[in-house]
Amino acid sequence: MFDASSIPLFYQIASLLVLAASVGLVGLGLRQPLIVSYIVVGLIAGPSALGIAEAGEHIELLAELGVAVLLFLVGLKLDVSLIRSVGPVAAATGIGQVLFTALAGFFICLGLGFDWLTSLYVSVALTFSSTIIIIKLLSDKGEIGSLHGRIALGFLIVQDIVVVLAMVVLSALGIGAEGQASPFTLVATVISAVSLLIGIALFIRYIANPLVERLARSPELLVSFAIGWAAFLAALGDYLGFGKELGGLLAGVSLASTPFREAMSTRLTSLRDFLLLFFFIALGARLDLNVLGGDVVPALVLSLFVLIGNPLIVLIIMGGLGYRKRTGFLAGLTVAQISEFSLIFIAMGLTLGHVEERAVGLVTLVGLVTIAASVYMIMYSHQLYNWLSPALTPFECGNPARETAEEGTPSQRKHDVIIFGMGRYGSAILQLLRDRGFRILGVDFSPVAVRRWRAEGVDSLYGDIGDPEFISSLPVRDVRWAVCTIPEHDLGLAQTDSRVSLIQALRSSGYRGRIAVSATGEASVERLREAGADLIMIPFRDAAGQAVDLLMGEHPGSDIEIIEPEDQKELAQ
Repeated sequence: MFDASSIPLFYQIASLLVLAASVGLVGLGLRQPLIVSYIVVGLIAGPSALGIAEAGEHIELLAELGVAVLLFLVGLKLDVSLIRSVGPVAAATGIGQVLFTALAGFFICLGLGFDWLTSLYVSVALTFSSTIIIIKLLSDKGEIGSLHGRIALGFLIVQDIVVVLAMVVLSALGIGAEGQASPFTLVATVISAVSLLIGIALFIRYIANPLVERLARSPELLVSFAIGWAAFLAALGDYLGFGKELGGLLAGVSLASTPFREAMSTRLTSLRDFLLLFFFIALGARLDLNVLGGDVVPALVLSLFVLIGNPLIVLIIMGGLGYRKRTGFLAGLTVAQISEFSLIFIAMGLTLGHVEERAVGLVTLVGLVTIAASVYMIMYSHQLYNWLSPALTPFECGNPARETAEEGTPSQRKHDVIIFGMGRYGSAILQLLRDRGFRILGVDFSPVAVRRWRAEGVDSLYGDIGDPEFISSLPVRDVRWAVCTIPEHDLGLAQTDSRVSLIQALRSSGYRGRIAVSATGEASVERLREAGADLIMIPFRDAAGQAVDLLMGEHPGSDIEIIEPEDQKELAQ
């Protein structure tokens, strides 16, 4: 390791970016998730290896800004009615998981030979899951709007609230030390949170729409405002004591009702991905491998507890609340790791003299194992479910009433076309077919899209096309066309092609009609043809062909003169 303190800040940041691109390229070749590659960059650049990440404060600043932008974009997608619908299950699941993990983890730590205070600290640290990592993974998979994604986001927010309370209580335990909180800190935090919520509600009611409409006259100014608003509320949330994450989320929620939220979301996505690079680098650099000590076996035991026990308790709670085993399993995988806040929490205990450095090393190793493993578990969640589905049946109620109410009962009326995916492309096709008198059944895994089209009088169901059981339950006997407009995601080995799975599930359920699927390029066309697709739609190519047909129809025959490249050069001269 060499002394990097004398290297200019710009050179350090440039080195990190080059290192991230290099390690990411290697990880891409090995078909590894990009998040894992970035955490490895942090380990390499951190104090355990090269030690070139000396600009820790600057990296943390960029990381925190990335977190604010990420939660802001998530908040833009939140629907108030949907929050009300998943609120009870989010609260029950979040609190239940925290209590189970803390209680069971406490006794496991005692059994591993730790004293009661260390066991208490470690068990509480194990209850926190990484909101940032989970949201990033779900967003990359296109599942942040699904039912299990919304529920997961809900109980992750509940966990964040528990983090705040735990930090306040921990600070109160150190009363008398400089900078420690007073006994009234908790009350002050609650009052501040309520005041902020009232302020946000007034902003939404009276200010948001006219302000954003005026800002939208300049797209650049709209983006600048969005970043500034996210950073401001994140900073305000941190100052008031309930964290940058909730502040950034509230910033997005405050603008979610405006008609320009999609424009803001589209323009900020690339910036979010760039800034989150520094978050994962900072996370890896914080994992100091020099303090791990000899607690490998206890760390592995606790890691297995987090990887298996946390998803299991979520599955049990959601099953008891009336959700299907698939929804409970997919939501449960999101808590199969500990958070960066776990490291901060245990470090506070070390500072207060409540635990020894051994506990910090133990939690660090558990974090390293569970974060890496859970990334793969979430990326391969659908394959894992298919393997484990028979064993998960006892965790599902005989009548999953809550989820049945969410998705609705399949209509008994006959349908001409089933459209899977009611996003922009699917909604456009649905509307055109509906205008021509076809009877449509829409299917989407976003409750928002389902509710919207139900309000328009279209038979719509909530469902995941990757679930063969759901596909087999659809009324397909009289359907002439099954149309899949769900976009393909470039996830490597993260999941199988959902369109191929849909084709196979439809044929297995006895469907004899024709199947149309959309593709973004020629690469997957042959694979879809082999799977049995009757029609493959490539939206951009098809739209270009239609545009040419319209042009030729507008000027039939010789009215359009084709200019050859040589003639173009002469005209330019």
